[in-house]
Amino acid sequence: MPNNKKDYYRILGVARNATPEDIKKAYRKLALKYHPDRNPGNKQAEEKFKEAAEAYEVLHDPEKRRLYDLYGHEGVSSTGFTGFHDFSDIFRSFSDIFEDLFGFGGFSGVRESRVQAGSDLRYDLVLDFMDATLGTEVTIEVPRIINCRTCGGSGAKPGTSKIPCPQCGGRGVVSRTHGIFQITTTCSRCGGLREFVAEPCPACHGEGQVRDKKKLKVKIPPGMESGTHLIMAGEGNEGRFGGPPGDLYIILQVKPHQLFKREGFDLRLEVPISFVQAALGTRLTIPTLTGSQELTIPPGSQPGEIIRIKNEGVPYPKGARRGDLLVQLKVVIPTSLTPRQQELLKELAKEETGGQSATFTEPAGQDESVLRKIWNSVKNGITTIKNQ
Repeated sequence: MPNNKKDYYRILGVARNATPEDIKKAYRKLALKYHPDRNPGNKQAEEKFKEAAEAYEVLHDPEKRRLYDLYGHEGVSSTGFTGFHDFSDIFRSFSDIFEDLFGFGGFSGVRESRVQAGSDLRYDLVLDFMDATLGTEVTIEVPRIINCRTCGGSGAKPGTSKIPCPQCGGRGVVSRTHGIFQITTTCSRCGGLREFVAEPCPACHGEGQVRDKKKLKVKIPPGMESGTHLIMAGEGNEGRFGGPPGDLYIILQVKPHQLFKREGFDLRLEVPISFVQAALGTRLTIPTLTGSQELTIPPGSQPGEIIRIKNEGVPYPKGARRGDLLVQLKVVIPTSLTPRQQELLKELAKEETGGQSATFTEPAGQDESVLRKIWNSVKNGITTIKNQ
């Protein structure tokens, strides 16, 4: 073990077989004793504070501790850990411990960087079925927050500048004594930024940002459906103090179509035909996404039967593939017949029964079952035809 590095167990004052709880308890004690807020300007205390943090970082981590026990400091360096360079690293790593000790996680409460990224935005876009399915381009107007163009985002009136915060004296923090502790918290007036706007910008009232609207052209790829997210990078709220802007998330809501029903990348189209057309077969012109097409209904088609037309469904967002069009036959039974139609149906019924009237056998039992209700309905219908 190199001489320029102290023994981590000795720094914390624990045995080599110390439990994780023993290690944590020892570090808390040293952190409280050498905390910079309790030893302002004391360089020796600062070094001991850093040493204790480094020892705890290694010994509270099972893998780092194992490597340290086997190979010393060189084993730990193989993990990429080379110690802490400043207090901010320490407080970020062990914010939970300092929350317990002092009621806050960070040291001095001063914001190290004022750079703030802009927040993301959501925009709900309602599309017609055909636009979402085939793709289109739309123009939207998005409300968002931008940096004030009058003051450049500083919040100060043009020609003036910010002054040190009068509440914290430009330190970004305020301190108060509680028993033997000195508790330091972020300044509530400047938010830890240390500066204060004495003469606010008239355009943004000192906020540095204003509300605005921006028109954007949005390209909708084909094959979109409800719930699809489109992301426009950098079109969210603007960042502050040089921070990057957020992104715009466009959530699509697609209106249902009057005729087509989407099933994945296939489309279902219900086509009504008469029972004569179903029996004899026919040719129909049906609508498609891009126009119309002639469809052949084969003789003897059954109600609910599906005829699949290849590549007439929904286009895939990428590539030339398309789903299929599923044409479902709906056989419509007429509710009223002319005398001539009735006569023809009677002739058809005789042909089906070899010239004899159709007969039905009443189901056994006197209960009002579903079968009996159906039988009664059929019997009454035949009686009506015979009496005409």
